[in-house]
Amino acid sequence: MAALAPPVAAVRTAVRQALRGVEGTVLVACSGGADSLALAAATAFVAPRQGLPAGLVTVDHGLQSGSAERAAAVAAWAASAGLAPVEVATVTVSGAGGPEAAARDARYAALTEAAIRLGASAVLLGHTRDDQAETVLLALARGSGPRGMAGMPVRREVGGVALLRPLLDVSREDTRKACAALGLSPWEDPHNTDPAYARARVRSAALPALVEALGAGVVDNLARTARLLAADAAALDELARAALERARRQDSALDVAELRRLPDAVRTRVLHAWARERGAPPAALSHRHVAALDALVTAWRGQGPVHLPGGIAVARRGTLLT
Repeated sequence: MAALAPPVAAVRTAVRQALRGVEGTVLVACSGGADSLALAAATAFVAPRQGLPAGLVTVDHGLQSGSAERAAAVAAWAASAGLAPVEVATVTVSGAGGPEAAARDARYAALTEAAIRLGASAVLLGHTRDDQAETVLLALARGSGPRGMAGMPVRREVGGVALLRPLLDVSREDTRKACAALGLSPWEDPHNTDPAYARARVRSAALPALVEALGAGVVDNLARTARLLAADAAALDELARAALERARRQDSALDVAELRRLPDAVRTRVLHAWARERGAPPAALSHRHVAALDALVTAWRGQGPVHLPGGIAVARRGTLLT
């Protein structure tokens, strides 16, 4: 019997670890690219051996010629690989934040809806270690802070569905090699090399330049940075949740004295979470908004209210933020 190719083994091992403790049907999000195709093939092999039904959803964004035919081909392959149920989700891409963000939002909404409708407990996403490194660089360039530089989480709950990323410790090169070893022909998305997109520019120019200047370990080091910052952010978020409860007063006001005694990193998280509770849209709530709220606590000079996205005004009234 031929030996199993190491890249195939690496992807299967990652999927096996991700599915530990998962119950019920799982779905793979598959575009037909090397990363998600290798993930789907590994899931088709691993999930039944762990007693889990496994299906696939491929999203047709309708942004490129032939996208419907390509989605149908992915679905046909998935059915032949033993994945079930298999669905094509056709979405309309529109909204704020640019085409990348709009496509991502539409895709995640479609995947979550399909999982809920099909009774799936988890959706597996094909982001690799290289994707994580790119995310960290983009966050650094945008001044996103530790939360942004923590990158993509291994697991995130959306609407009761677990979004899992098994391949964050697997390289993009290994997913390509896994596809080649299995005789699979992945689709090459032209958006991945289109310089109109920031991530494509990072992938084709910025990250290779760093690798050339600092060595091949840069990719793994950036991904490791994301893991370390994610652990720190989770701890700070937990402290902030407890601090927010201590600072609450009547009518959802916050006690200034309670806030002032908090470390900066915790206090700003409390203010960010409180603003979101009040209805500020997360995507529009920026560092400058939180900094203005923080000034009401730490640099009070009688200034007027802070106006947050969503038409929310926050003012200091004596010892309270309201």
